[in-house]
Amino acid sequence: MKLQGVDDKLQRILDSNMDEVPARRHAREAFKDIQLGIDHILFKTPSDGLKINESYEVNSNGIEIFCKSWLPEASKLKAALFYCHGYGDTCSFFFEGIARKLASSGYGVFAMDYPGFGLSEGLHGFIPSFDELVDDVVEHYSKIKENPDFHSLPSFLFGQSMGGAVVLKMHLKQTKAWDGAVLVAPMCKIADDMVPPKWLTKILIGMASVLPKHKLVPQKDLAEAAFREPKKKDQAAYNVIAYKDKPRLLTALEMLKTTEEIERRLEEVSLPLLILHGEADTVTDPSVSKALYEKATSSNKTLKLYKDAYHSLLEGEPDEIIIQVFDDIISWLDKHSLKVET
Repeated sequence: MKLQGVDDKLQRILDSNMDEVPARRHAREAFKDIQLGIDHILFKTPSDGLKINESYEVNSNGIEIFCKSWLPEASKLKAALFYCHGYGDTCSFFFEGIARKLASSGYGVFAMDYPGFGLSEGLHGFIPSFDELVDDVVEHYSKIKENPDFHSLPSFLFGQSMGGAVVLKMHLKQTKAWDGAVLVAPMCKIADDMVPPKWLTKILIGMASVLPKHKLVPQKDLAEAAFREPKKKDQAAYNVIAYKDKPRLLTALEMLKTTEEIERRLEEVSLPLLILHGEADTVTDPSVSKALYEKATSSNKTLKLYKDAYHSLLEGEPDEIIIQVFDDIISWLDKHSLKVET
């Protein structure tokens, strides 16, 4: 992979094996300033007036987790927002711009990289158990919620793509813990085009018990499928610590199993929901977002569909669509934060 503005030294970092976290952390440090200088609408929200903090915390499983927060310095917090990132992703690239926008609107934003993703410890892109991943997220965010500075605030979950599945699983484990959820192109079902044929899936299941960590699952180009604007699709390549290889066997099967479980349990979803999905999404299936909206027992639920939009609503669409999605999210959060407070 050759990136514009990258010299030979940076290229060697880019080409290095990032299976283990030291290489990913080294790459992130080397590319951090380049990333923030990208000409993308997400990086045009200034960080002035925001208190931004990064740290590493060891969880109860002994895994060092990368976590980050964005807090408005001058204004009183409206609510706390807890982010769950998508497959292969991290909270340290495009989400930096998303978090700045949300924090500048009065929200305390908290994010973490799952074990095996981004800057957290673990084999890159490996999910040995989706349930354990969800438990790791619950543990980390529950600790933040217990902080006296945030304990009395309304608390919302925010999940993108696979993070939408994480959010729904968190809700199903803690039915009364959250005041609502924002789901952007949630992975309630992987689009049929992205799933291997059934005969191949059976073979992969058999192989997973022997070669769980192997990168063997065929997959279409996710950036090609997720980003509608060519320029923004090219910019996605600067997310240098994203997992871009073929999915590992057990990871793919855990994700498939999780979506099947969520699809079966849509009626159990009961918290206030804002669901946003591009009608032309070929990565996660928008028809299942419609089914979630129809089947969820939430008395308070909203579905927003965006005509012709692809999967990455906040990163890969024309600027006017990205602005519209932000407006829809912030308007919903403002309304529901007030509702919880009163």
